[in-house]
Amino acid sequence: MKNPGLIALIFFYTMVVGFTYGQNEKARNPIIHADVPDMSMIRIGETYYMSSTTMHMAPGVPIMKSKDLVNWEIVNYTYDILEDIHPLNLSNGENSYGRGSWASCLRYHEGTYYVSTFASTTGKTHIYTTKDIENGPWKSISFPPSMHDHTLVFEGDKIYLVWGAGRLTMVELEPDLSGVKPGTETVLIENATEPAGNNIMLKAEGSQLFKVDGKYYLFNIAWPRGGMRTVIVHRSDHFHGPYEGKVMLQDKGVAQGGLIDTPNGDWFAYLFRDYGGVGRIPYLVPVRWEEGWPVLGVEGKVPDELDLPKNGSLIPGIVASDDFNRKAGDESLPLVWQWNHNPDPEHWSLSARIGHLRLTNSRVDPDVLQARNTLTQRTIGPVSSGTTKIDVSGMQDGDVAGLSLLQRDYGFVAVRTEGGKKTIIQLLAPEGKEEILEEIPLGQKTVFLKAECDFRDRKDLAYFYFSLDGKEWKPIGAELKMKYTLPHFMGYRFGLFNYATKKPGGFVDFEFFDISDEISLHK
Repeated sequence: MKNPGLIALIFFYTMVVGFTYGQNEKARNPIIHADVPDMSMIRIGETYYMSSTTMHMAPGVPIMKSKDLVNWEIVNYTYDILEDIHPLNLSNGENSYGRGSWASCLRYHEGTYYVSTFASTTGKTHIYTTKDIENGPWKSISFPPSMHDHTLVFEGDKIYLVWGAGRLTMVELEPDLSGVKPGTETVLIENATEPAGNNIMLKAEGSQLFKVDGKYYLFNIAWPRGGMRTVIVHRSDHFHGPYEGKVMLQDKGVAQGGLIDTPNGDWFAYLFRDYGGVGRIPYLVPVRWEEGWPVLGVEGKVPDELDLPKNGSLIPGIVASDDFNRKAGDESLPLVWQWNHNPDPEHWSLSARIGHLRLTNSRVDPDVLQARNTLTQRTIGPVSSGTTKIDVSGMQDGDVAGLSLLQRDYGFVAVRTEGGKKTIIQLLAPEGKEEILEEIPLGQKTVFLKAECDFRDRKDLAYFYFSLDGKEWKPIGAELKMKYTLPHFMGYRFGLFNYATKKPGGFVDFEFFDISDEISLHK
């Protein structure tokens, strides 16, 4: 082509079309392809905040922040540890897998932020308050009983909790939040499941209540047998009722959450979907108002696209790489990290060897599920990989240390020391029963380990690799079928771990952890 004018015209057209397309790119569901269940959300001016469930992890109840409802970052946690007890400490043979703190409620009232949650592990309802949601400090209050899936309600000068499953109960709290005011427990809705029918597998739960234009809207989830997770909304002109209810969404199993509006007056429902090994993932659903009801979805369906800014990477807001180098004044661990159960602070360090995470064994454990100080991050979809380098020269006989994908049916690639010899092993635990699939001699003090996750089309498969130089990677063992199990009730997590099977005192140094939203070794 030799016509300069035509070339310039084509170039201009290409640039304009490309720019317009980029500007018009929309957000897509899920808004976060990672385990962020039981969301509760508020908007303060043009800033959104969201809390979520992390159960047995510590610190717990993450606070996430967004300016556009789509792209989120973790900015705080409401507690470092829920309580100092055996199940949460992974001590005395006990654990809190699938328990810990569940569905939280995030609210803002007269200058104070409130996060309330509950835990069968402690048998209590826990309420945290702060004036500064991003920096704290948080004041902690707790009292029995553990009020299941409750919502916090401010009505006049009184504070209430609505909670329960099927039969929803209301109680008034003491003004200082120290407990339930005696004699205030009443039934708010006798059978909140009724709009979804009589053949029910999961009764209405997950309560979240909102007041919009003088009316009260109570969101719940139910699950009809042979059907899917279903959104039920009850409304009333008065907080105390009576309430009338309707099924407001039944599509893809997207359910449980509540309402949020934007500064320009648009409305959305924030909900989540059970999505296999990656966990329970958040969706946004457009809401329009008809005859005083919030109508969810587009013609009753959850759209793939949303009229919101496009999704960016979950790195580094939800997950992030870490070189374990710390300067004076740096946070000890970025907020993307959580410990599997309460950590033992005397036996992990970022200062024992500069630029490394050192994990030291303080006791003997039977397997990785009981290992103290396993440091975790979420896996993310559609695909993700985690890579680390580990110095194993401090290991003792019987020690096992490496990179895991953590759930009940876990798998890992690790170094094991046995009889004075070190080997690289790949282990899977289908139904929680361990099996070593491959074992390779290791003749050096450092090794690189990698795990790759493929959640595309619900494959839920993971693959493990090792490298002696960080350049040439070799597969090891067999693929892991990442099965979401209720005993853990959580999506798979990358975990850095070290545990002793014979005697305490051994240690390993992790030089870095890199996470990527691509997989390069297994296509």
